[in-house]
Amino acid sequence: MDDAALAALGAESVDWRFKGFPSVFHGRTVADLVAAKPALAEFSTPLMMLDAGALEHNIALMADYCAQRGVDLAPHGKTTMAPQLFARQLAAGAWGITAATIAHVRVYRRFGVNTVLLGNELIDPDALTWIARELERDAGFRFLCFADSVEGVALMESALRDATPAPAPGTGRLIEVIVDLGLPGGRTGCRDIETAVAVGRAVRDAANLRLVGVGGFEGALAGDRSPAALERIRSYLRFVRKTAAAMDELGLFDEAEEIVLTAGGSAYFDDVVDALTAPLSLSRPVRPVLRSGAYVTHDDGHYRRLTPFAVADGGAGTTGFRPALSVLGRVISMPEPGLALLDFGKRDAPIDLGPPEPHWLRRATDGERVELTGCSISGLADQHAFLTHGPETRPAVGDIVACGISHPCTAFDKWQLIPVVEDEHVVDLIRTFF
Repeated sequence: MDDAALAALGAESVDWRFKGFPSVFHGRTVADLVAAKPALAEFSTPLMMLDAGALEHNIALMADYCAQRGVDLAPHGKTTMAPQLFARQLAAGAWGITAATIAHVRVYRRFGVNTVLLGNELIDPDALTWIARELERDAGFRFLCFADSVEGVALMESALRDATPAPAPGTGRLIEVIVDLGLPGGRTGCRDIETAVAVGRAVRDAANLRLVGVGGFEGALAGDRSPAALERIRSYLRFVRKTAAAMDELGLFDEAEEIVLTAGGSAYFDDVVDALTAPLSLSRPVRPVLRSGAYVTHDDGHYRRLTPFAVADGGAGTTGFRPALSVLGRVISMPEPGLALLDFGKRDAPIDLGPPEPHWLRRATDGERVELTGCSISGLADQHAFLTHGPETRPAVGDIVACGISHPCTAFDKWQLIPVVEDEHVVDLIRTFF
């Protein structure tokens, strides 16, 4: 990555743009504030924070897992949109970073990410023109994207032809294309091998495109680990393998140096790794690429239930990834027995895959930390959380309550600057770009 671009983030001034940063910090640079290591207690609420130890653990664990199983990792950057975290993932051995939109790709390039896999179709003429110019400008840039229709391929080729003259055979920088595969009821992607072959032929015949692989996304096909859900995932992965073999037998990858096989969210990556690395007789070396992204912070809900590591410990969630994201809220009202209102809401924490989970509170009177039991967040309004509690854990107005969250992919987008906390002090500040 571009170290200078990352370092420049430290020169940004902390001010009114950033939630949770008290006015006494305004005017100080990010770098100065990090160097001072302020106490977490000095920050305002609501506040989203990251646990330093959990971040480090998760990045290292996933890197080791992929290395041991012979699969490359291109984590999905849309989870965090945080170049500082991309840098940590790449330093740990990630092959590249996955994007979902051209806006994501532009952020990645601003911070020097050299290998970008766009896990989506790309037919916008302006975006294709910009990619073509980036490829010509930077010989170290590698760009791969999906295609799932002959019509889409034609639009890509037309836009690239207008952007730059078609290169002579064997010259020029080509956009690398992965045929996107799906299943009925899923999202994008060819639904059968015949369609995939037709798309592959169209890419193979295009002057500005190079066919390099097949792949897609399995996570949207299931929502639990029931036998039926797992069979749906595995059936899809068998379809990916069969399609790759069929296209290779037809010679459609003859311009590729390697064949990329890619899939992988953060819930079923064990099955994905098994499928992508199982022996498959193809004409070229296979590069299996896993695109899991949520592992970097994990969570206290959706992924805690679905991660393969939860299966390994019988669902206890005591091994594997550690939840790294928490949201802090202050008790601002105790309007009736059993109910407290906190000062965070849907603008601050996700609720799409389950409510936040209360973990502990810190008393406003004496700073005592109390582990919470028998409490729950029963609902979120725009700026309020409804905390139900029993008499044994009755909070008081002014207390700070820490909650784990479910689904990190809809948490980071609510915060532009997120403290990283170690031993109750802030040791880093993570900038996001949504």
